[in-house]
Amino acid sequence: MTTEQKEPLLSDLAQKRCLISLDDTIEECIGEFGWSQFVQAILVSLAWVFDAQQSFISVFTDAKPTWHCSTNSSCQIKKSVCDLPKDLWRWDLPTWTSIVSDWSLECSSSVITGLPASSFFIGCLIGGFLLCTLADSSFGRKNMLVLSCLIMSIIGCITALSTNIWMYSALRFLSGFGRATIGTCSLVLSTELVGRKWRGQVGIISFVCFTFGFISLPGIAYLNKGNSWRVMYLWTCVPAVLYTIVVHFIVHESPRWLYLRGDKEEFVKTLKSLSNPATRSRLTSSFFETLFTDLEVNMSMSSSQDLDLYSTIKLLIEKGWALHRLLTVVLIGFGVGMVYYGMPLGVGDLGFDIYLSITLNALSELPSSLIAFFLIGKMNRKVSLLGFSLLSGICSVGCALIKGSERLKWFQMGLEMVSFFSACTSFNFLLIYTLELFPTCVRNCAVSMVRQSLVVGGALSPLLVALGRNNNLFSYGIFGVCSTTFGLFTVWLPETKGRLLCDTMGEEERLLE
Repeated sequence: MTTEQKEPLLSDLAQKRCLISLDDTIEECIGEFGWSQFVQAILVSLAWVFDAQQSFISVFTDAKPTWHCSTNSSCQIKKSVCDLPKDLWRWDLPTWTSIVSDWSLECSSSVITGLPASSFFIGCLIGGFLLCTLADSSFGRKNMLVLSCLIMSIIGCITALSTNIWMYSALRFLSGFGRATIGTCSLVLSTELVGRKWRGQVGIISFVCFTFGFISLPGIAYLNKGNSWRVMYLWTCVPAVLYTIVVHFIVHESPRWLYLRGDKEEFVKTLKSLSNPATRSRLTSSFFETLFTDLEVNMSMSSSQDLDLYSTIKLLIEKGWALHRLLTVVLIGFGVGMVYYGMPLGVGDLGFDIYLSITLNALSELPSSLIAFFLIGKMNRKVSLLGFSLLSGICSVGCALIKGSERLKWFQMGLEMVSFFSACTSFNFLLIYTLELFPTCVRNCAVSMVRQSLVVGGALSPLLVALGRNNNLFSYGIFGVCSTTFGLFTVWLPETKGRLLCDTMGEEERLLE
């Protein structure tokens, strides 16, 4: 069949189907998942690598170094350097390897030494709430991703110049504030650049990148052993600056967002760039003229084109079905976040080697992402999220109840691993599920709200871990009850597997009729 024969077929198909959504449009224009889409998805997802590094870098830069006695005196029987004169002990490594030894914080309160990490997550919370709507309204997904990465990486480089704990904590707050929208924008943008057949798999790529970012930190720290903690920030932030430049010039903006904002010229240009050669030859001016006519007739554009800074939040609150979905996924996220962030913090209280335990927890994220990658296209969202949330909660409660022999301790550790693995998988499914539950005009804001609920759950975890040092019911018990209880709320959500992504509130409401 000749090209002249093929061209009208695609136009006729568009007319016959009377396309009612951008999801169908993108499926028609970009065709099968090709190299162009693959490169775009990988580039966007790599932002999670740098996001993970900045989220967990304080594990190494803020750690309390090991020490040794400089004489054979009574120093040997002391467990804390705070009980000894300064001249009787020495750090095992140079003082500049950690902020604790660099600024003599070894005897400071836990509030002071934990201030930088707390400041970072407080910045994430505030930044998430203040910036979450910008990607849906004026900035767009790509520009917000570039801006967030740039703020986080530049502030990270400046952090290396800190002279005291207060300056360091303030810069960590600013870094967290800028970083807050990276994961959301990256996830939403990468999934909006592909058709619905590959949406779930592309979303999981982001989580795999986050895992690799987390796992890469021990290697970077080992190579940096004996060097200044400041070098750690440069090693992780300078590549992030370079990455931001690459994204700015190579990555495309979401075609969905472009169309909803009325930028049809860039919309057409983006779809042609993402399509494979066979399909691209058919994307003529007459095809897009017919397409735009059909879309304008069948879509409720007025509800999404004139979005200002916080109108997306207003839309989510005004629509009963949207508010119901948002509150449900936020509560589920809170329960998942408590286990996801709380398990690694409390694992040292189970009586196992802390380094082995943390390593096993970190490594369990990788198979979690890989399993989610293969299951996301085959399993229902509701069943998967409900099942893994319940499994995580039940195993967490089991950790709190088991006490006794060494053999039971190993069984307890096994339950902890299964609980954390299930929480990681729930985390992955929840974010994919959320971006499918909400239309394009409010999607980034909704996903961001869920990510903030995960962080809030994680922020409460340290307090519960501290309370549970003598009784695990106050830590693992509460983690499990919250994960199980809030996970049950999944039954009130609609299934989204294989469903098209809606773009306006009106289009989503028509599906509810």
